[in-house]
Amino acid sequence: MTDAAETAKTRLRGDLRSAMRARNAEETAVLRALIAALDNAQAAPVGDKHLRYVVHQFGDRSAEVPRLSLDEAEVRCLVEREVASRHADADQFEGLGRLERAAELRAEAAIVARYLTL
Repeated sequence: MTDAAETAKTRLRGDLRSAMRARNAEETAVLRALIAALDNAQAAPVGDKHLRYVVHQFGDRSAEVPRLSLDEAEVRCLVEREVASRHADADQFEGLGRLERAAELRAEAAIVARYLTL
């Protein structure tokens, strides 16, 4: 079984490189945020373990924790939440009369929506 999040991040990183080469700052920022959202979703919960911090030597594998594996449904749900969040924020900015920022958020949502079929 392959990890859908890792597959998605591989595609996103390739698209990020292309966006950076094209000097597309908006798309670069959105792709970095989407990769970070996937990284955060894969983070292992630590609970109260951070309270018992122990200093480890550099390279000590005992401090490593494997990332969580996400399936396709979880990745799709995350991308849908990212799109919905940007649309909700755009609606709020429109309500405040900040139409330019609302348009920027809707453009970001369109970029993220391209990855609904990861």
